[in-house]
Amino acid sequence: MARIGYARVSTLDQDLTVQLAALKAAGCDIIRSEKVSGSSTIGRDELRTVLAFIREGDTLVVTRVDRLARSIGDLQDIVRELRGKGAGLLATEQPIDTSTAAGKAFLDMLGVFAEFETNLRRERQAEGIAKAKAAGVYTRARTVDPEAVRRLAGEGAGASAIARQLGIGRASVYRVLKGAP
Repeated sequence: MARIGYARVSTLDQDLTVQLAALKAAGCDIIRSEKVSGSSTIGRDELRTVLAFIREGDTLVVTRVDRLARSIGDLQDIVRELRGKGAGLLATEQPIDTSTAAGKAFLDMLGVFAEFETNLRRERQAEGIAKAKAAGVYTRARTVDPEAVRRLAGEGAGASAIARQLGIGRASVYRVLKGAP
């Protein structure tokens, strides 16, 4: 009976250190981690590895249920898969332990709230974009015109001047001049 830890953050610049330390303190024999969005289980290779590896009597340990899934459907699918293999789920920072009735109930409630939070965030983002568009502040990122960059460079303009004139970043100018796509 092994304790298998799973840690996840959404972006590359976020840090896994706190989660990894908590999983080690919880007695996890194996810990897998990844930096990928939790809004779907698609593309979460480490989670797939854990779910393929976990055996009867093992426990999947996470710090919080939102590290495992952001939608109630995904959460239920994961718990069903664990249950089908005779494995359990434990969260170190929440009273979730699928070996108890109270833990199962709390898991379901937290899953609903995690999905609700995700939906609220999407609504706020959409409202913000609509408001910015209405105010004329929201614009699509400019696309780089490689021919214009090369033409200006051929005329002797420097990277900063080209970037300023075309409204793009200097890094984009350098990429074009180096022949990168």
